[in-house]
Amino acid sequence: GLAIVASHKINGVAALHSQLMVRTIFADYARLYPERFFNVTNGVTPRRWLQQANPSLSGLLDEAIGSGWRRNLEELAKLRPLAGDAQLQARFLAVKQTNKQRLATLIRRDLGPFVQADSLYDVQIKRIHEYKRQLLNLLHVVSRYQAILEQPAGINGKPWVPRTVIIAGKAASAYRVAKQIIQLAHDIARVVNSDPRVAGRLKLVFLPNYGVSMAEVIIPAADLSEQISTAGTEASGTGNMKFAMNGALTIGTWDGANIEMAEAIGVSDVFEFGLRVEQLAGLRATGYDPSLYVEQDLRLRRVLDAIAGGGFSPGEPARHRDLVDSLLHRDRYFLLADFDDYLQAQARVDALYADPQQWAACALRNIAGMGRFSADRSVRDYIEQVWSPAALNRSGLLRALPHHA
Repeated sequence: GLAIVASHKINGVAALHSQLMVRTIFADYARLYPERFFNVTNGVTPRRWLQQANPSLSGLLDEAIGSGWRRNLEELAKLRPLAGDAQLQARFLAVKQTNKQRLATLIRRDLGPFVQADSLYDVQIKRIHEYKRQLLNLLHVVSRYQAILEQPAGINGKPWVPRTVIIAGKAASAYRVAKQIIQLAHDIARVVNSDPRVAGRLKLVFLPNYGVSMAEVIIPAADLSEQISTAGTEASGTGNMKFAMNGALTIGTWDGANIEMAEAIGVSDVFEFGLRVEQLAGLRATGYDPSLYVEQDLRLRRVLDAIAGGGFSPGEPARHRDLVDSLLHRDRYFLLADFDDYLQAQARVDALYADPQQWAACALRNIAGMGRFSADRSVRDYIEQVWSPAALNRSGLLRALPHHA
């Protein structure tokens, strides 16, 4: 409160974040000082996250649309009318394959498991936290594992799309639940990766010691970017921007900067799922009972039973029971409510990935829509709205200074 009173500007870092800030946590202050609140959506530097991290893709972009995008990222929009070009699609896929092979080599060298570079790289890299819902990602992995065991030939006459799920991130030292989620990821990986019945169709890798240098190898290789926080909990996110800028497709909730990215890219070119902020508010108001979702969904029940019953920790069967109990009796971040919709979105991912040309076209349109998510635009917004003489004058600060009296 004191910081708000003493500041001349208060901003959120994505449109939804700014709206929620004004409507909820700072509603009283927003009524007192409406002129102080505004939005500046985050951006990332393309010099590091595209030019440095992905020189092969950068070179391809230079050839396709010229090098002007290196100075003005908005010029990526020139790529949109070229997304249907078969030759450009093939060259994009070749660049992506090279980056995937580089990551596969790193995983093999540092961790041991062999990762297929021709599988779909499904990536979630971020701080481990309940609201970021790495646990929902793991529920999908278990469900997929069980489905492959039941129907090894595929579903509805279509073979399984090979998938490598890659998770990385760190937990706060005292955050017990986050560490339990990491332990569960390792336990699931141990079972899935050693089961010959799913070999070549599913693998789970948790990369330790995650940092920026590792991200520069992971992000250019990703096919799918997991941005699955509970709607209304993610301020903005910047990993989502880095992934899309490098040609990864987004599976995500209507949250943070995901919303503005979908609007810029085209809603049909992202895999949106999950309850939105207004729907979650209604669910909270009427009383959310997560156990109802378990009763109605056999897949979900079998996933939770396998985890709680020691299916992935046979030496310590009760190891993950607390995690499951927290979902059944509270589920603060609505994993069970979003589970079915998440699986449906993942099925749409499989269907599109099975068509490489359409996948490449969609990836190119994703890149084309990322112009406004440059850090350059964010800095320009701050200058124009906060720190320029005109902005300071509008706020009354200049008039308050002695030499303007």
